Amino acid sequence: MQQSNTYIIVYSAVLTIVLGLLLSGSSQLLGPMQQEAIALDKKKQILGAVISGEELAAMTPEEVNELYASRISSTVVNISGEEIKEEGLTAEKVEVAKDYKKAAEERAYPVYIFHAAGNPEAVDSYVFPLYGAGLWDAIWGYVALETDMNTIGGITLAHAGETPGLGARITESGVQARYVGKKIFDESGALITVIMQKGEGKDYDDELHKVDGMSGATITANGVNAMLKSYLSHYEAYIKSKSTAAPEAVAAL
Repeated sequence: MQQSNTYIIVYSAVLTIVLGLLLSGSSQLLGPMQQEAIALDKKKQILGAVISGEELAAMTPEEVNELYASRISSTVVNISGEEIKEEGLTAEKVEVAKDYKKAAEERAYPVYIFHAAGNPEAVDSYVFPLYGAGLWDAIWGYVALETDMNTIGGITLAHAGETPGLGARITESGVQARYVGKKIFDESGALITVIMQKGEGKDYDDELHKVDGMSGATITANGVNAMLKSYLSHYEAYIKSKSTAAPEAVAAL
């Protein structure tokens, strides 16, 4: 039976309203759960710079949250290394991806401090966020420095759309492990950071500022190199202020 135009219009309007209400309700219901999942993933990435991926993978969400709460404190600094005292501003609230579009001098820089187990006064390492561009889309991560503020204790890297089997390999634990023990400053105190090399299969164990590359992923590797140099340079003043190296070594930095 052929329906009138009025019936079709009314039916379409009612259906649109009902679907809109359902979508709105779903968004309100699922919104908090989505935010919790995003926060949990961020905590895992931060902790992944200081503990093994296998250990993290074995943890429940509750255990991850408990570990983060008991071992991580945070602050926010400016490019001069000074803490920003602003009501309501926390490291967890700073959106590094959005701040990336601002001039370096205008950004807020989160710092995550990993404390010794059972001793909240003792610092094991400092964790700094990273953000940059890969071949196809954004790349980001977190790098941990030991208390000498020169030695990399760990790194986590992630991406939005790098090529599987090539640039996407920055997420592999084996690639990230290459950075552990490397130095970001040279003997003169210049910020060199660590450079992922072109090609793969060479031994850089004796090279303090070099790591092996990824075959066929030179542009992604260059993006990681630029990201490390850029963000560690933004944190350089803070890094030097927190170094526990000998006074003459700090002066060199």
